[in-house]
Amino acid sequence: MTRPPAFSWHDLGEWHLGVLPILLLLAAAYLYLRGVARAGDWPQERTACFVAGIVVTFLATESVLGVYDMAYFSVHMIQHLLLIMVAAVLFALSAPLDLAYRAGNRTIRRVLDSRALTVATHPLVGFALYFAFIPATHLTGFMNLMMEHEWVHHLEQVAFLVVGYLFFRPAFGLERGRTLHPGLRIVYVMAAVPVDTFTGLALNMTRTVPFPAYASMTPRGATSSWALSNIHLGGSIMWIGGDALMLLACIPIAISWVRWEDQRTRELDAALDAQGI
Repeated sequence: MTRPPAFSWHDLGEWHLGVLPILLLLAAAYLYLRGVARAGDWPQERTACFVAGIVVTFLATESVLGVYDMAYFSVHMIQHLLLIMVAAVLFALSAPLDLAYRAGNRTIRRVLDSRALTVATHPLVGFALYFAFIPATHLTGFMNLMMEHEWVHHLEQVAFLVVGYLFFRPAFGLERGRTLHPGLRIVYVMAAVPVDTFTGLALNMTRTVPFPAYASMTPRGATSSWALSNIHLGGSIMWIGGDALMLLACIPIAISWVRWEDQRTRELDAALDAQGI
């Protein structure tokens, strides 16, 4: 693999268009919109979230971010955050499994009700996957393997979306299955913040380049000190950017909790009024 040139602002118009990723995105959009058509009364805001998730995924992988995601570790971390904390959040808000259940046939419903999928979508599974996935993909030899093999890199991008969706799905509590109390959803999300902070700080404080393959990926003319500095920058993006996005994700969760409490209060008042208390 030849090294890319150093980034300049003129490169913002570059694209990293791959046939297979674009086909997968188009197929996902087609299946979702077909499900919306069959469901009939599917909420428009959920469809908008899914379309926005497709757009964010496309920009994260096929735009200039996809061009430089291997040469600049900082760009890789921006791509990472867009996939696992923006696109995955939008997909969780679009409730795709509920759409599949409503628009699907008996076989699809049987699969969605299966024991395996029930376990896979359990909040503890989503939390455990997220807690293990972040450091495993950035602080172990997997990062080096990803840089050496493009197909591993693409699988990692898909995994960002899947793990992010499974993590944020119970945090919003929109879909069928095991859910959390609205008051616990913020605790659930904030409990995962330390793993982002730890991973970012570990990268930010490293004194050597932890990925040998990165030396062959940096832009032409880059020195080892530049490579280390860019890894430090990527760690800072993971630490500060990741924590900030987690806090942003808590805003709709907090709003949902307040609305739930208001509804419960009205129901309790109505029950007390009916009993003349």
